Amino acid sequence: MSVRRPLAIGPLVGLLALWLPSAAAASDAVWNLLRGGGQVVLMRHAVTTPGVGDPAGFRLDDCATQRNLTGAGREEARRVGAAFRARDIPVGRVLSSRWCRCLETARLAFGRAEAWADGLDSLFEERAKDRERTATLRRFVSARPTSGNLVLVTHGANIRSLTGIQPAPGELVVLTPGESDFRVSGRFAPAALE
Repeated sequence: MSVRRPLAIGPLVGLLALWLPSAAAASDAVWNLLRGGGQVVLMRHAVTTPGVGDPAGFRLDDCATQRNLTGAGREEARRVGAAFRARDIPVGRVLSSRWCRCLETARLAFGRAEAWADGLDSLFEERAKDRERTATLRRFVSARPTSGNLVLVTHGANIRSLTGIQPAPGELVVLTPGESDFRVSGRFAPAALE
């Protein structure tokens, strides 16, 4: 009868760790990209009141009829803006979905927002426009911003349709534009921002 000895995996794990970049190093690399400008930052609106979509009969011109940011969501948006300022990240245009939760997130984080319905309005509410809106957004984010970084505040469904990533509320997905497309360069959860 043979005796099986446990495999010594400690040294193997240590060697593997040397080959893999640390989360901090990856995070630093993405912040450095942003510091250089020319990136696109997709941000899902911050934390809202519980629910999915909006109440029946909601209206874009009346925030009281929509699902809106909570106090924690407002603080989350401010934390994102503070992280950008602390790292001297240049912010060019800030575009947002017309939904109040997106506009408020953008304004709290970056101090301003321009509404852009064609590319950023909720796909959840208008599923028939998914292909068209995603194609418009894909063309837009594939062009390198000429000033600072472009920030786009939108909904999880829109980010998922464009990138395949389902972001958490307040999460940032950083895109690097290419000649005719883009690549995902990194992600930041708002809780990880200091």
